[in-house]
Parts: sequence; C-alpha cells; structure tokens
Amino acid sequence: MSLARKRLIELFPSIRFSVELQTEPFGLYNPTPFSNQLAQFATQEDLSTVIHFLKGIEQETGRKPEDKAEEKIKLDIDLLMYDDAVLKPDDMKRAYVIDGLRQLRGDRLL
Repeated sequence: MSLARKRLIELFPSIRFSVELQTEPFGLYNPTPFSNQLAQFATQEDLSTVIHFLKGIEQETGRKPEDKAEEKIKLDIDLLMYDDAVLKPDDMKRAYVIDGLRQLRGDRLL
C-alpha cells in the first residue's frame, strides 16, 4: 500500500487519503482480510488515462492478469467515481467506502 500511495501522490499531487482499514474479502474463497483505503484527487487527465495510470501501479507492485482468477490480490486499485459519474455503484454501498467518503468530506460522524 505504501508504494501505491507514493505513486498516486506523484501522479496526483492533490490526492487525499482516508484511514486504511482491514475488511473481509467479497466473493472470494480466500478468507485473508484486505487492506482498503479510499483516495480523492482532482485531475485534468481523461478517464482512460487515469485507468491506465492505476493499472500501471498495480503491475508495478507485482500484480499479474492471472492473479484475480487465482485469488491472489496483491493490489487492486478501483476507480469508483470520475467527475460526477459513479463507475462502481455496488462498491459505493459498502460500509468501508461510505465511511471513507465521510472521512474525505470531513464529516465528524464516522
């Protein structure tokens, strides 16, 4: 996670992070908990460029295309929203996402 944060800061200097949390995996047989963290940033880059950057960070940390099928999730960076468009509506309903968004907005009720 620290390398991912470092690369994200390099690419998106305005980035802000929520607290890193341990969560149970969704839809996997492997019971190993995940570390999850939300981030918010502004960019002039288009959507496809941002996704390309994020996939590059995943690959830099050792993620391979076949890893997901084998339930080896070294690093997974999901872009949940771009501008006002929700890209992952199901993820937006997860408790850690809701809490992370509240943190990033500065809400006191976490």
